[in-house]
Amino acid sequence: MDIAKNIELSKKVEAVIDQIRPYLQSDGGDISFVELTDDMIVNVELHGACGSCPHSAMTLKHGVEEAVKRAIPEIQSVEAINLM
Repeated sequence: MDIAKNIELSKKVEAVIDQIRPYLQSDGGDISFVELTDDMIVNVELHGACGSCPHSAMTLKHGVEEAVKRAIPEIQSVEAINLM
């Protein structure tokens, strides 16, 4: 993927994350965009309650990932780099 397209898609991803962020913050958590890979995978970091909640993986896949993929169909997945 060329750099201009990566920058454009990264900005779109960040805009979607900014829309989701208030919901996570209301539960004591937060999310940060880290990178968009050439494989169209969005890497994020979960913070606060989202980083330690046993339901973080479900929130990530059924909340964040669905919202990002709905807004940007090219995205393959959203992965938290700090979830184990």
